[in-house]
Amino acid sequence: MKLLKDKIKDLANQYHEEIIHIRRHLHQHPELSFEEVETGKFIAKKLESYGIPFEHGMAGNGVVALIKGKNPTIKTIALRGDIDALPIKEANKVPYKSKKEGVMHACGHDVHTASLLGTAKILNTLKDHFEGTIKLIFQPGEEKLPGGASIMIKEGVLQNPSPISIFGQHVHPPLEAGTIGIRPGMYMASTDELYLTVTGAGGHGALPQNCIDPILITAYIVVALQQIVSRNANPTVPSVLTLGKINSTGGATNIIPSEVKLEGTFRTMDEKWRAEAHQKMMKLATAVAEGMGGKCEFEVRKGYPYLINNEELTLRAKRNAQEFLGAEKVVDLPIRMTAEDFSYYSQEIPACFYRLGTGNKTRGITSSVHTDTFDVDESALELSIGLMSWLAIKELGN
Repeated sequence: MKLLKDKIKDLANQYHEEIIHIRRHLHQHPELSFEEVETGKFIAKKLESYGIPFEHGMAGNGVVALIKGKNPTIKTIALRGDIDALPIKEANKVPYKSKKEGVMHACGHDVHTASLLGTAKILNTLKDHFEGTIKLIFQPGEEKLPGGASIMIKEGVLQNPSPISIFGQHVHPPLEAGTIGIRPGMYMASTDELYLTVTGAGGHGALPQNCIDPILITAYIVVALQQIVSRNANPTVPSVLTLGKINSTGGATNIIPSEVKLEGTFRTMDEKWRAEAHQKMMKLATAVAEGMGGKCEFEVRKGYPYLINNEELTLRAKRNAQEFLGAEKVVDLPIRMTAEDFSYYSQEIPACFYRLGTGNKTRGITSSVHTDTFDVDESALELSIGLMSWLAIKELGN
């Protein structure tokens, strides 16, 4: 295995510049969720040049490829990379800046796609060195409900052949390039979108007695809803309720509007409590509005489930990562209240979702994902393609 590990590291170093080039091309040509037409074509063209068979078009723009080693039917595992970008205008002054106004790879999916292509090239080169099959999933629409993962699963991505486990990775600016982070067990939260419409009776701001003020009603609802988490949730179950947008219709300094709209998110890590919280929030908001003479329409758009890393698989991956990188380069991660549609895979088969360090404080590469100055230390790409290749081969041999 030492010779194989060294071979993987040599190939990762050899392919590094090519993968940087791929990442920069993708970064310059981002496409929004479920609009990744050219991205899908680009991935397909690269796989074709590597001699890797694939299918293009699952969930719209997704690409699924197979690398068959010796005895390909003995075992199958899957590797996933997401391909979509975000509606953010890039502020970076770099040669590979986005060429599409208002669209940016601000969550690192260009890195994920380029990494999976690099991993594919390594594994295809070494397919005589492992037994089994590796399924590569280039997934669209991670950033937008209902999530490309859920659609790909419905369309059979986990069948023919059926993987027994799946790996995914995500860029992580707080970790320095050259390291990874990992956590077995519960890792990321479910996510739901909340949409409220509070209606009253508008009128002159100087004559509130003749109105039903939806802004005042909304203020009470906002405060009351926070009690769902602070006074009803089990303190051992992480929960977050955030209302991030409030707009009134027709209001002014001296006008009480007739309607207020709110939008927010609810996140937790327990499906039973998740369903209970939905009902409690709707009941409470409706009661507060009616008690003050108004009305409240409350819509919950159910999003991704919680993401759980299979304990046995993830602990094995951690040991394998330590063997490949050195124990000091593998960091234990805390629970996160962010969400990821990789969670759909984790609900179906044993899954391991880890974080790739992409920060570099010395060079000022520290911006968080989903910001207009997000970037990565591209040295992380060499580690990324080498490690994922190593994890895949080790898992097939387990």
